[in-house]
Amino acid sequence: MPELRKDPIVGRWVIISSERSKRPSDFASEGSARRNQGLCPFCPGNEHATPPEISADRAQDTSPDTPGWTLRIISNKFPALVAQGELNREGLGIFDRMNGVGAHEVIVETPDHNHDIVDLSTPQVARVLHAYKDRITDLGRDPRFRYVMVFKNQGEVAGASLEHSHSQLIATPVVPKRVQEELDGSRKYFDYKERCIFCDIVRQERESGERVVGETENFICITPFAPRFPFECWLLPRFHAASYVDLSGEHIHEFAGLMSDVLRRLKAALDNPPYNYVLHTAPVLGDHGQHYHWHFEIIPKLTKVAGFEWGTGFYINPTSPEHSARYLREVTQTAPARERVA
Repeated sequence: MPELRKDPIVGRWVIISSERSKRPSDFASEGSARRNQGLCPFCPGNEHATPPEISADRAQDTSPDTPGWTLRIISNKFPALVAQGELNREGLGIFDRMNGVGAHEVIVETPDHNHDIVDLSTPQVARVLHAYKDRITDLGRDPRFRYVMVFKNQGEVAGASLEHSHSQLIATPVVPKRVQEELDGSRKYFDYKERCIFCDIVRQERESGERVVGETENFICITPFAPRFPFECWLLPRFHAASYVDLSGEHIHEFAGLMSDVLRRLKAALDNPPYNYVLHTAPVLGDHGQHYHWHFEIIPKLTKVAGFEWGTGFYINPTSPEHSARYLREVTQTAPARERVA
């Protein structure tokens, strides 16, 4: 029988539709095949086709905007928001508006056009995660910005316009609605119980084990109790931490190992699906240290959001999180043994 489940953080309802229950092999994988796009602006030798690099990990004897890099950060050529100008907030009767001031950057994760992040070694993934931390820290110094969102669109169906492995970040002058809902929900829980709701979720999930995909000494991956989408995964620190930028280098390397393991399991289980991942971390300003808890959300693109979802705010998920977690734990994946997470 179908089940309604309520997300304990934001209060969102989800329908787990057992009548539509699907095995991983029942989901059509769209957009995983590589396309021949001609000139790739992210490949070494084509640096002239992108905006100047903001920073890069490169050999010491190489110059900016030339080959020799292992990771490269540039401004988006077609930015959603631009860094120049003032906010100029104003009201138009009951309506509010401001200038589209922000930052929109691209992290080119590898010089190899044929490698996705799932193909990279743990140290290479750690390099990407370090880049996120460095850019959030730097952009957070700009008093115009309130939030820095890191996200990845993998595959055309997931929104990637270029197939060369990359992720993006956008700094915004307001806190995004979905993050604000988490902030409000977690603060309400903390005010009532004097505990972090994310810490309580981690504790309860570890005790039951039925929705745990994998864990390390300091991090855990779960399928959330009320997932919007099949095989949705959350990666969180097992210790309390509101801001991603407070991670140490040692912790970043450990987290990279878990993230790599989970992405490889999803690839093996779902035939290399398109997916999005997003980093939810504390806003630049404000005191969120006691009640908020940063985390990554990985969302494979296996179903479509249609009229019922748009009209109600409910999501219909044909696969239970318990089934998803069990399948991901048991799937045989192609990671080298030395990089697997127990």
